[in-house]
Amino acid sequence: MKILVIDDEKSIRLALKDIFEDEGYEVAMAEDGKKALEMAAGANYDVIFCDIKMPGMDGIEVLEKMVADGVEGAIVMISGHGDIDTAVECVRKGAYDFIKKPLDLNRILITVRNATDHSDVVKENKTLKKKIAVSSKVQEIMGNSKSIMQIKEMIERVAPTDARVLVTGENGTGKELVARWLHEKSPRRAAPFIEVNCAAIPSELIESELFGHEKGSFTSAIKQHKGKFEQADGGTLFLDEVGDMSLSAQAKVLRVLQENKLSRVGSDKDINVNVRVIAATNKNIPEEIKKGNFREDLYHRLSVIVIRVPSLAERKDDIPLLTEYFIEQICKENGTAKRSIAKDALEELKKHSWTGNIRELRNVVERLLILGGNTISKADVVAFASPMFR
Repeated sequence: MKILVIDDEKSIRLALKDIFEDEGYEVAMAEDGKKALEMAAGANYDVIFCDIKMPGMDGIEVLEKMVADGVEGAIVMISGHGDIDTAVECVRKGAYDFIKKPLDLNRILITVRNATDHSDVVKENKTLKKKIAVSSKVQEIMGNSKSIMQIKEMIERVAPTDARVLVTGENGTGKELVARWLHEKSPRRAAPFIEVNCAAIPSELIESELFGHEKGSFTSAIKQHKGKFEQADGGTLFLDEVGDMSLSAQAKVLRVLQENKLSRVGSDKDINVNVRVIAATNKNIPEEIKKGNFREDLYHRLSVIVIRVPSLAERKDDIPLLTEYFIEQICKENGTAKRSIAKDALEELKKHSWTGNIRELRNVVERLLILGGNTISKADVVAFASPMFR
């Protein structure tokens, strides 16, 4: 364990150094605040003892600077002229503890042991936060419009539960993003998020894809396969475009939702699964039920909570924010300097119908960055975001 002692009195520095080295600690010393800050920036100290009264930069200033710089060690302030107000001020500004001179040996050693535990917890928390920040690659839901703020509020309320959610809206509105945030803010976030595009899988393969199959259960089944439900065990299964699922697959999905167990194709053995299901569709499911294309009982199972994602045409006030975000994102992806866009160009973008929603807007922004000027102008928008380019 490494300790830094900051005190303008050499006798105090050496006395503390001897005490800590006798206990097996590694000790560094600094006679003033400036040197201490340089040393703290270049090494990770577990505990830092800092005198309050020093010439030049006093201990309070050192404390504030270290806290602002994110120094991880526990900072213990020491003073021969301290009172309750001074102690409170130090703790309020980020100190771990405050000790009055003359220093008591037992008090110092107990403080070091406790401060070490505190420092370890702080470091573990910072490491964990970094890991979470790195692992969380879910794009932010961009927008300040009333409808988007309502969706964000709904996610905050619903995500911590296991309630099934049906996300509805046109293609390109960001239904998948809503599903991912429901998972990201849930207790299941450390477990898998598995996505199935029900519209992209042939009807004859959807059951194998969802529930898995045993080796030899059909001609191309050359080995055992775990389905998406099993892959998502403990986590979240996202059934995208669930309105396109075959009726036979719907019946089996209903059974899994009712009983929390499934059987692979070619097997009669039940497998227990613990999965939260989030579904999404661009179809009007009640209308599909009337047409006989969707099971009403499955609809009620899936739609405990319904979140409707508005079209871009319904939230045009978010277009400037989204455009700026896409400019920054695309420039970063291409390794180019961030470009700007004129205010009248943003207003021109708001005039379009955006039938392709967010997906279309991103494509148009990328086109404007390629074909437009250094500052994207209204003329660029008129020329390159017109229907002939869509």
